[in-house]
Amino acid sequence: MSTLLGIHDVLSSFPLFSGRDSALPTTPPFTVEIVGRERGPIRLANGLTLEARRGISEIRKSDIVIAPSMIVAEAGWRTGRYPELVDWVARMHAQGALLCSACSGVFLLAETGAFDGHPTTVHWGYAEHFAKAFPAVPLQPERVLVTAGERDRLVSSGASTSWHDLVLYLIVRYVGATAAQSIARFFALQWHHEGLAPYIMFEGRQNHGDAAVADAQAWLTRHFSVAAPVEEMVKRSGLAERTFKRRFTQATGCTPIDYVQRLRVEDAKRRLERTEAPVDEISWRVGYEDPAFFRRLFKRLTGLAPGAYRRRFQVPAYAQSPGRRKRGA
Repeated sequence: MSTLLGIHDVLSSFPLFSGRDSALPTTPPFTVEIVGRERGPIRLANGLTLEARRGISEIRKSDIVIAPSMIVAEAGWRTGRYPELVDWVARMHAQGALLCSACSGVFLLAETGAFDGHPTTVHWGYAEHFAKAFPAVPLQPERVLVTAGERDRLVSSGASTSWHDLVLYLIVRYVGATAAQSIARFFALQWHHEGLAPYIMFEGRQNHGDAAVADAQAWLTRHFSVAAPVEEMVKRSGLAERTFKRRFTQATGCTPIDYVQRLRVEDAKRRLERTEAPVDEISWRVGYEDPAFFRRLFKRLTGLAPGAYRRRFQVPAYAQSPGRRKRGA
């Protein structure tokens, strides 16, 4: 519901500022409607009900179509469940409408075929499902916002609150940058300048069926900080080095050294979030004797320097319990 009503509220908010903010137009630039397959109540994933004032059959033309986020079951996205919606979206796009998705809304939009061959983004937790359902669509889940297609009429935003970036992008595009800055200040909306890489948790692919690689992965989760972990995995596997590395890369999608680095950085992220340990100490604990190398690697994989990551994700003092604040003082 947050992506649906958040976008609706912000794009509908312009009349609230009429005459009070010179950066904003006096005439509302957007007319926003929530529509469904048919008019009437829509039960959402959180159990609440929302009213669709009109059904899609009543909408002959639209400049913008936004698909909010949806829950995708563990079994993945099943195409063909909403043929009327897909046909309507395709028809709106053929008439010139911008197609926009918030998070997993792109699953529905992708059924039109409009995104085939064009890059898009989606919540990283759904990336594998999306890739299986729509192999013709290049996926970039680390990106916050992707615009593609003829005249940039395909717009997708990534994980959850990156709807902030989507709604601000639409205001920049149709109203102007100054208006977007004004709206962002009022609602405390944020552009995710660093992308979504800082938020993504690395989870190595497990369901590949290669027992030797699975054993190496299990060992690595407990011993990633040891010296020369790749050589140790090769030795434990009993395979030739080239064979092991080839099979590991094929099974996990990562080279062995890249897999090690991602596990080390993931552990470093938790230490930065939950402790006050110096960065140099964290570097040593996850397996790097050269703190400068660790800092470069951390920024390459997350988009943030370790110190900036800690400031972004550590629980702030005002949100901690009084006892914990006192102990930390």
